[in-house]
Amino acid sequence: MLTSKVAKRYAQGLLDFTTESGQTATVFSEMKDVVKIMTESQDLKKFFHTPYIDSKKKAEVANEIFKGLSSSSRNIITLVIRHGRENQLKNIAQEFINKVEDINGVQRVTLTTATPLSKENIDQILGSTNLVSADSNFDLIVHVKPEILGGYILRVGDQQVDASVRSKLNQVKKDFSLN
Repeated sequence: MLTSKVAKRYAQGLLDFTTESGQTATVFSEMKDVVKIMTESQDLKKFFHTPYIDSKKKAEVANEIFKGLSSSSRNIITLVIRHGRENQLKNIAQEFINKVEDINGVQRVTLTTATPLSKENIDQILGSTNLVSADSNFDLIVHVKPEILGGYILRVGDQQVDASVRSKLNQVKKDFSLN
């Protein structure tokens, strides 16, 4: 997923502030909560994306929803809303999480399969590649997409292994069309 420049800048600013003030761990866990809430609540997403609701009302609602968070987290949320970037709030929080994980050496691994796999199969796929080192700390996200027909697509950072049946069939189709 591409992250906007806005999200990257706000996240970097928040990271700089939390590093300076020693609140990175607290804000990190709170940003995970923000991402979770923004993902699960379609009504909140629609509310923030509605252009005719003024920013003061959005800030009041956000302060009520996120009242359990630290003042640093509430302040960044209010700042984002005041600057009219509330539609980027989830992306900013996710980018902050990504930046902290990068600092801590956590790899983001995405595995896409045609059907759900057992833990043993996932471990076997991860062990069959040198993209994921056994001693590294990684965050695994598994997607099930039947349209790949079979096999898997493994993405680690900016590298990808496409061992899906769909891509193999497309390659055969392309080879036949060239000859």
